[in-house]
Amino acid sequence: MNRILVIITIITVISCKQETPVDYVVVHGKITNKSKELTLNSRDKSIKEVIRVADDGSFSDTLFLNTNTYILFDGKNRVLLYLEKGNNINISFDTNDFENTLTLSGKGSAVNNYLLAKEKVEKQIIGSGTEVYLLGENDYRTRFNKLKTALEKLIKAEKGISDDFKIKELRNINYAYLNKLNIYEMYHAHYAKMPEFKISDDFLIDLENLDFTNEEDFMYSSDYKNLIGSNNYKKARELAERDSISVDIAFLKIVGIIPNETIKNSLLFDKARYGITYTDDLETFYKTFISNSTNIENNKQITESYKKLKTVAKGEPSPKFENYENFAGGTTSLEDLRGKFVYVDVWATWCGPCKREIPFLKELEGKYRNKNIEFVSISVDKAADHDKWQKMVKEKELKGIQLFSDKDWNSNFVKEYSIKGIPRFILIDPEGKIVNSNAPRPSNSKLIDLFNELKIE
Repeated sequence: MNRILVIITIITVISCKQETPVDYVVVHGKITNKSKELTLNSRDKSIKEVIRVADDGSFSDTLFLNTNTYILFDGKNRVLLYLEKGNNINISFDTNDFENTLTLSGKGSAVNNYLLAKEKVEKQIIGSGTEVYLLGENDYRTRFNKLKTALEKLIKAEKGISDDFKIKELRNINYAYLNKLNIYEMYHAHYAKMPEFKISDDFLIDLENLDFTNEEDFMYSSDYKNLIGSNNYKKARELAERDSISVDIAFLKIVGIIPNETIKNSLLFDKARYGITYTDDLETFYKTFISNSTNIENNKQITESYKKLKTVAKGEPSPKFENYENFAGGTTSLEDLRGKFVYVDVWATWCGPCKREIPFLKELEGKYRNKNIEFVSISVDKAADHDKWQKMVKEKELKGIQLFSDKDWNSNFVKEYSIKGIPRFILIDPEGKIVNSNAPRPSNSKLIDLFNELKIE
């Protein structure tokens, strides 16, 4: 009888152990010439985990994450990681010689060492600059086809990686190839300075009959996700033209009819969390999103953004900035500018689109000099880049009122306007009320129309 009880107990213990799978990832290691902390970010930036680094450079953290691709960042160097529950990965590197000292070991390291090797192959064949987008159609296709073949050979030869991962990765490599073909027209037009450039009729023949309903690939491959997004934007532009509505709202309508809930909700949320801060029709944008999204958490977050944006609608008192450092000397607050219209440019020295607006902004400032309007540029550069800000203002001979925000992206002015991307332009009236919390850019002729409508002269 006792023997039977012992056997039952053993079976029970074994069963309990089998029913308790590991649902976390352990990331640990050591950094030489360390930073104070590491961040682990999902590619869509929806997840950000801070990993503390000890005085001796060691770190260790237990993370409850979904299987996905993440970026480990020390402030200067980045490590692409594919993390699955149960992984226990050791990471070490010297921040001053990152490429030659980075090592990954432990459970789950085989896939991640493959990703490192993959990046090296990509750099060898494609390079790290934009020169590849200057190639003609045939040479461009040939270059990326060469990369596709090399990566397929690489993943097939890798040891210690599951067949399931290899099958997904082979599809991902193909999606990456197709995505590069898909963006060629836009990128070549930009970098070759040929705005009228159009690809040949058969250039995208490989994309024909592509299945846009694969949830597994959508969750795994960012290139597949981009292809689905691009396909829906194409449909949205057609709908926008046909029904005379904005493209952003048309996109929400098009995505809203996707039958796969995961794909639909993800695309809707990706569009809304930033797009809602830029839309010209907040009410319609929000209602269209809510009527199509079935993800409760996503809806809650977008509703919070909507309510916040309602507080900075036309006619509402503008959030204020106080005692921002003025490049010309002293400090400036929004209240100091009361009595004039104020056109605010929120920017940063590292922001390419911001810098492209500078010539147009300078021209605008010259045209409206001594008029009833002040042009205010607020830098959201970090305090560590203060010198870069001063240098650029001086070298570019930036005009208007040049200010440095008190807490970069965490300043109250930025947060209260729900600014999540720059450049961002805001127009405030002489009484301190909002005219447009997402005003046209200086390069947009609609801005002059708005100034004329307001009789700014």
